[in-house]
Amino acid sequence: MHTAELQPSGAAFAAATAGNVHSALKFITCGSVDDGKSTLIGRLLVDSRAVLQDHLAGVQRAGVTDLALLTDGLSAEREQGITIDVAYRYFATENRKFIIGDAPGHEQYTRNMVTAASSADAAVVLVDATKLDWKNPSLELLPQTRRHSLLVNLLRVPSIVFAVNKLDAVDDPVLAFANISAALTAFSKAAALPFKAIVPVSALVGYNVVDANPGWCGYTGPSLLALLEKLPTTPSESAEAFSFPVQWVEKFSSSSDTSQSRRVFWGRVATGSVKPGQTITVLPSGLTATVAQVLDHVRQPGDVTAGRSAGIILDREVDVSRGDWLLAETAFEPSREVSATIAWMDDEPLVAGRLYWALHGHRWVKAKVKRIVHRLDVNTLAEEAATELPANAIGHVELAFQEPLATLPYARSRVLGSLVLVDTASHKTAGAVLVRQA
Repeated sequence: MHTAELQPSGAAFAAATAGNVHSALKFITCGSVDDGKSTLIGRLLVDSRAVLQDHLAGVQRAGVTDLALLTDGLSAEREQGITIDVAYRYFATENRKFIIGDAPGHEQYTRNMVTAASSADAAVVLVDATKLDWKNPSLELLPQTRRHSLLVNLLRVPSIVFAVNKLDAVDDPVLAFANISAALTAFSKAAALPFKAIVPVSALVGYNVVDANPGWCGYTGPSLLALLEKLPTTPSESAEAFSFPVQWVEKFSSSSDTSQSRRVFWGRVATGSVKPGQTITVLPSGLTATVAQVLDHVRQPGDVTAGRSAGIILDREVDVSRGDWLLAETAFEPSREVSATIAWMDDEPLVAGRLYWALHGHRWVKAKVKRIVHRLDVNTLAEEAATELPANAIGHVELAFQEPLATLPYARSRVLGSLVLVDTASHKTAGAVLVRQA
């Protein structure tokens, strides 16, 4: 495969990245351990001049700047030379603002990577060329590269960019990039990954990270930063019916014209939009009411759409508490059972019959694992029969809830289609659940 086929350019790239490119882009870096994720972020920060000189001086070792230390802030990370938790950094160029999440590459910290990816607009998956049999046209990708790519796809991260790192350390970077690109393209097609581009980079030296190096590795496309500046943010789910998880109940309104000091229900609109006059249903009570007034995040009256904070005042007093949902009347059919994809994070294997707490929005309910349907082989992408899911496995399960939940397939709604399972004894996060069918 020629590298020219993989280079985003012209109308094709413009169409692939169409969307809101004016909002801040929240992206994560992921991939296998020691692929250079922290170094890449350090290079982005340094070359975009987002690091103060005193901070830069503080990450020098023996007179050499260790770019990874700009994100590895925990003492355990600096001692071991690995990323453990997600580190967020902020920077801006003349064209855009960015929020970066440096996700850990170690398999045992996959849960942290899932947390970061769940709210990301894009993912940069790093691939270390030196770890692969790059001379082989049929080379195999590392399992963690495949796992992280599958996870960000399952979590509906809209844009995926593959960054092939450390090509400056191989004898034939042109051949290495061509073979690795071919393997990434084949894997992406088999897994239906929505990748935007494959870019050769050297995080340590700085090739193609902020400034483009035309012709290096046979690549003539834009730099990684130039690509990121054009990626769209996650679109709001305003086309779906209205849903609203209540996060906080304000007992008395501070405004004199808000319907005789009725309670205000605050939260973020999950799907759809809300305006005065709408009829809503309260879950789980089933009571109905009419929206009397809607306040935005600065307490100004007006309609509010998905993804924005709102305060909702109803036309009458009904029993609503934190964790309840306000839903468009008759638009949802709450269910006690769902079929779901699950990314298992607990050290204890997932087995049928176990009981967990499930968090949906701000609502907690008991959930029972009815059946494990299959386990996904991250190497072959085959669905295999399984009776349990070990730590960091991805599988298909059936869950039963103690009370009905208003869910949608994750493919339609990131908010309504996601849940978190929590161990009832240890209170540790056990699994990330993505609803397939309610």
